[in-house]
Amino acid sequence: MGTTSTRDWILHVDLDQFIAAVELLRHPELRGIPVVVGGSGDPTQPRTVAATATYEAREHGIHSGMPLRTALRRCPEAVFLPSDPPAYEAASERVMAVLREFPVRVEIWGWDEAFLGATTDNPEALAADLRQAVRARTDLDCSVGIGDNKHQAKLASGLAKPAGIYRLTSDNWAEVMYDRPTDALWGIGARISRKLAALGLHTVAQLAAADPADLASRFGPTNGPWYRYLALGKGEAEVVTTPWIARGHSRETTFTHDLTDRADLTRHLTALAEQVAHDATAAGREITLVRVKIRSTPFLTRTRQSKLPHPTTDPDTVTRTALAILDRHDLTRPIRLVGVSVDYTMPG
Repeated sequence: MGTTSTRDWILHVDLDQFIAAVELLRHPELRGIPVVVGGSGDPTQPRTVAATATYEAREHGIHSGMPLRTALRRCPEAVFLPSDPPAYEAASERVMAVLREFPVRVEIWGWDEAFLGATTDNPEALAADLRQAVRARTDLDCSVGIGDNKHQAKLASGLAKPAGIYRLTSDNWAEVMYDRPTDALWGIGARISRKLAALGLHTVAQLAAADPADLASRFGPTNGPWYRYLALGKGEAEVVTTPWIARGHSRETTFTHDLTDRADLTRHLTALAEQVAHDATAAGREITLVRVKIRSTPFLTRTRQSKLPHPTTDPDTVTRTALAILDRHDLTRPIRLVGVSVDYTMPG
């Protein structure tokens, strides 16, 4: 597209099939064959899902979130590997360190993606330098989207995959996006897309031309106009470099077989409560609120919570609170999942 005058841009760096790519660095002999990562790596275990799959596995219809048993049926010859979050965290940190060496503002959005704020007259050249540096320093590939705002840049990186660069701005928004379905927009999923289609709004162009007042009456005064705002290619353009601070933490267990014994449930809940208390201590944070999540058969999920009288990291206090919350749950059905989550005090 050539160069333009120096101005502000938003870039979205998205690491390609990140978890699978990290595993292939550790297992280069698996390159070119279907690989699925998830759970303990045993696809015969019930209620475990794929965290990611290589492109070769995706050709068999395997995708993240799919039960491993289903993935095994679709591709019996696939190699299944256990998930290893510490390895992915370490690889992500190496990538983000590379990005921070450039004259950009970095806002991390997860292990495998970040928004960058840059001032340049040639965003494609900057994107190419970023890609090359990440590849040279980490052996990982990334795609880079260029936009006027985060929404455009996020969509552009998807259009750039794999390992490419794409510019999506207000100049080419209509040309690239208007014929696409509404769920091509970042922030509109299948459920909202179906509701829009019921109103005759099937494409981005149709949504962009919709009456904001009509959308507000159908979807609410905030969401309705926001959907049209997205269809017009608008979005936030501020890159926030303040380090992300966790508001809380959670632990949960999905049981291989449904629990019906209260003593077993109490034992699992106690272990989870102690774990989140130790997590808070390790993070140097204090707990202000405790929640207990119960999922019973067939798939009914309920959450109850209690605010603590004083911030604490005391495992006994957290456990006592969690057990008291458990008494407020309906435990007449078999239990398939139990979880404990906590809120932290926020700095400042």
